[in-house]
Amino acid sequence: MSETTPIEFINLTKDFGKSHAVHALSAKVARGRITGFFGPNGAGKSTSLRCLLGLAKATSGQALIDGKAYAELVDPLHKVGAILDSRGFNGSLSGKKNLLIVAAAGGIADSRVDEVLDLVELTGAANHKTKGYSLGMMQRLSLAGALLGDPEILVLDEPGNGLDPIGIAWLRSFLRKLADEGRTILVSSHQLAEMQHTVDDVLVMNQGELVAAGKIADVQGGLSLEEAFLKIVMAKK
Repeated sequence: MSETTPIEFINLTKDFGKSHAVHALSAKVARGRITGFFGPNGAGKSTSLRCLLGLAKATSGQALIDGKAYAELVDPLHKVGAILDSRGFNGSLSGKKNLLIVAAAGGIADSRVDEVLDLVELTGAANHKTKGYSLGMMQRLSLAGALLGDPEILVLDEPGNGLDPIGIAWLRSFLRKLADEGRTILVSSHQLAEMQHTVDDVLVMNQGELVAAGKIADVQGGLSLEEAFLKIVMAKK
């Protein structure tokens, strides 16, 4: 794997009219670690991720993947996998068929679809139409889609949404395994109690600005992650 910084925000600013959705965000995400991206609703997390993945254009600054803008990546599916919305599948098609379409578009072998469905434990539902999937199953399917290209980097927005306690525990161990393989994982979530047992590093945004960053123990300062988060966010008000 390359030695460049896998994910880096450099003075990233995104304005909507006179409103700063993101203001001068500068942060690095380390390779082989799970970084939690936290903040209240409207803090700017999703906008930052959309700029990172080329879905929104920054007003100024940069959001880079291995030193390049997403649009400059030669083979993006093999570099970065993402979950931003689990609702993007065709409900009249099976989970497997949905992934086969994505794989074909990315020049990925059909055999990889079966591999990722097995990885996320959806093999038994692979041929069921996705309109019958639970929210948790859709999240697993989204994760399978993100893994199709066997990417070095994963960008996940609320991957645990809809998962039951068993699914949450599975996701925690699954993400750890991916990170231990050397992959970089940036995960946005509101489930702070769970993320406390999942992430290595923390970025906290509030009102469009980065208000805390560092190793999780340093950010917590002896508190629970939820207590530390509330203390950090309330101090900004």
